[in-house]
Amino acid sequence: MIVVHTVAELRQRCREWRRAGETVAFVPTMGNLHAGHIELVRQGRQRARRVVASVFVNPLQFGPNEDYGRYPRSLPADTEKLSAAGCDLLFAPSVAEVYPQGVGHTTVRVNGVTEMLEGEFRPGHFEGVATVVNILFNLVQPDLALFGQKDYQQLAVIRQMVADLCLPIEVVGVPTLRDADGLALSSRNQYLNAEERGRAATVHRVLQAMAEGLRQGRRDYLALQSEAAGSLQRAGFRPQYVAIRRPDLQPPAETDAAWVLLVAAYLGQTRLIDNLSLS
Repeated sequence: MIVVHTVAELRQRCREWRRAGETVAFVPTMGNLHAGHIELVRQGRQRARRVVASVFVNPLQFGPNEDYGRYPRSLPADTEKLSAAGCDLLFAPSVAEVYPQGVGHTTVRVNGVTEMLEGEFRPGHFEGVATVVNILFNLVQPDLALFGQKDYQQLAVIRQMVADLCLPIEVVGVPTLRDADGLALSSRNQYLNAEERGRAATVHRVLQAMAEGLRQGRRDYLALQSEAAGSLQRAGFRPQYVAIRRPDLQPPAETDAAWVLLVAAYLGQTRLIDNLSLS
């Protein structure tokens, strides 16, 4: 696997592959990789001749009280995992390399889908995500890009940005990988202490309980959300939102037959998010 740290090196290698007619899959990450990230690489390997991954902790998507400073950096271990998974090139730039004019000098805002749910509690977050992903897309110019479905709203934002800006990139959502107890894999899970880790899978069980209610014909969405929030609170969580939405993240109607259930909640100092789609 080739490891590059500059835009010039990245562009040169990707240009060579495109001239040779080779398709390129792209997996953008913030590092501290787990099996979910590696599955994205494996899926990319199946769909394209070349796979490019990036490891970049993007300061623009962290709020003033969030964990940018303590976000885990593990580039040596990440490099080994990507190489073992068959990644062809790792782009691991500095902040100055990605934002040569300064962080936030020019930004990308996706209206509508960014204001709700995560956007309500993390103002500016999706602007940071859309900006850095757009920069990376322009640098790599991939044929397809892969993202985990655990960050359901983020995936929706990226799809909307690609459509609105007419980017010639296929955006592929990859199903969430989970531990044996149902906890969605996440880089932030390592912040949980042993006692918290034992309770963390409650989030997935609460989503499953809401889903079962819908399967049984319940359409009292507000009551289902309130019951789920109560279950989380009794288990020691501090829920920020519990939401039942249409797959496009709009509020549901009684006649709907497909939904996405979304949760964000703090357990101790760790913020966990998860979702479940059903029809």
